Amino acid sequence: MALFDFNTNHKALVWTMFLVFIGLTCIVAYYPAYEMSSYEPLPDQQPLTQDQRRGLEVYVSENCAACHTQQVRNIEMDKAWGKRPAIPQDYVFSKARLNFWVQSPSLLGSERTGPDLTDVGNRKGSLDWQLLHLYEPRAVEPNSIMPSFRWLFYEVDSNFVRESDVVVKGLPDKYIKDKRKKVVATEDALALVDYLLSLKQHPLPEGMEAPEFIPLKPKEEKSGGGATASAGPDGKSLYEGTCAACHQSSGEGVPGAFPSLKGSGIVNNDMGETHIKIVLFGKDDNPNYGPMQPFGDQFTDEEVAAIINYERSSWGNDSAPVTADEVKEVREANE
Repeated sequence: MALFDFNTNHKALVWTMFLVFIGLTCIVAYYPAYEMSSYEPLPDQQPLTQDQRRGLEVYVSENCAACHTQQVRNIEMDKAWGKRPAIPQDYVFSKARLNFWVQSPSLLGSERTGPDLTDVGNRKGSLDWQLLHLYEPRAVEPNSIMPSFRWLFYEVDSNFVRESDVVVKGLPDKYIKDKRKKVVATEDALALVDYLLSLKQHPLPEGMEAPEFIPLKPKEEKSGGGATASAGPDGKSLYEGTCAACHQSSGEGVPGAFPSLKGSGIVNNDMGETHIKIVLFGKDDNPNYGPMQPFGDQFTDEEVAAIINYERSSWGNDSAPVTADEVKEVREANE
């Protein structure tokens, strides 16, 4: 009987299968895990809190990774999801154990039916927006194909809303079945949002260079001079990628949750200082709307100016543009 005649030597077949399994496990699981153990977290990275870990469990149980990735590839089209391509250090804390026996599955994802979530904590860092989006995605993204996660919420009579309850703000009337009731987030919904808001692309330490994006096509050159053309930041693209989540592409916002920029007195004021301050440092003193996060740490002075100028010249708005130097002055005066 031949040693490797698997038709007759069943022991040889079983042992061969076992050794191949062990070899593949070492290559696919153990070696990558060993390599990851040599990476240190980035300076601003922190381990997941207890609430964020619970949110991770909800994220896994709801199978969010089936539609959302958490990886910025090194191709230029991925610039919409992060300032730089992903590096191994970004995932030092992402593989948290769900319990003693269960390891969190890979959350990098392979499909982008929905947007990448690598930097969603910066791009869409509003608690109110995230809750509204989970309850009814089309309330903030009219063309969204994401399902509504209404089982993460419950309704309560308006007279019995407790001070500790987190109510979903800005829900359009067409999504309200009973106007005498309020939609309240469960602890699972709040934990999931806490996890989502923790997903941020952290800056690299001094001296560490980020990988470069591979451009989609060569940059055009100016005729005769050979110098690379530069039109500056695209305010519309920056607005659509960040601000439109709350204020909408139409600039009309969401009533009761996010203010309209269309016809806004702040946007249409030729003195742009207040407008600049709000974009740089956020705003949380209006009880009629949810707080706005600061964006000064995400965008350069040139990018902030581009966003503001797009807002000041769109949807019928017509006010004087601001310059990057003006943004810089306001930033330095208030930091």
